[in-house]
Amino acid sequence: MWNATVLSLFPEMFPGTLAFSIAGKALVNNLWSLNTINIRDFSNDKNGKVDDVPFGGGHGMVLKPEVLDRALKSVVDHNGPRIYLSPRGRKFDQSFAKDLSKEKGVVFICGRYEGVDERFLTHNDIQEVSVGDYVLSGGEIGAQLIMDATIRLLPNVIGNSKGLVEESFEGDLLEYPLYTQPRVWNGIEVPEVLLSGDHKKIEIWKIKMSEKITKLKRPDLWSKYIKS
Repeated sequence: MWNATVLSLFPEMFPGTLAFSIAGKALVNNLWSLNTINIRDFSNDKNGKVDDVPFGGGHGMVLKPEVLDRALKSVVDHNGPRIYLSPRGRKFDQSFAKDLSKEKGVVFICGRYEGVDERFLTHNDIQEVSVGDYVLSGGEIGAQLIMDATIRLLPNVIGNSKGLVEESFEGDLLEYPLYTQPRVWNGIEVPEVLLSGDHKKIEIWKIKMSEKITKLKRPDLWSKYIKS
């Protein structure tokens, strides 16, 4: 079973969105498991203090290394890479999700305030991961994003695994346009080829449309696709 362990000051934020739809059903069916650890439980301060002002000045507070270290040591037997959600980390993408789905699990460290003491990261060889070029209030939403993208790739989570192959970012292409009933809506008809029953023509159309959309909307992906 793939196991997600989350170190957070707000463990009650989990499972959050992961309790619903595909991930939620998979959680109920024991296709993955979730453990949450409250970082504050590892403070030695009588008031549960976990942060302090940064050396050298600056805004905000910094999570203390010894508190985080004790929290991490409490899950030393949990499998998988140790990931800290950080804007300066490696950009998370579909390829990364595939790699994580092949692990036995992941341990997420969710920062808050201004960040965490650098010594904690270097001492524990923590992998920093970014979910995009923007700043969030903490790592919890980013952790849920990564978990959602990864869980759906686990065996038996999605019934028709063929659908995973045709999704966006597979082979550096965006997904082709999708249509359903009615055949005509607001005067717009479903492309005739999709009604033809000719599977070969339909597959060719899907590829051409994926290429067209990728070239138009994501030239960065298009360049990767052309090179490959």
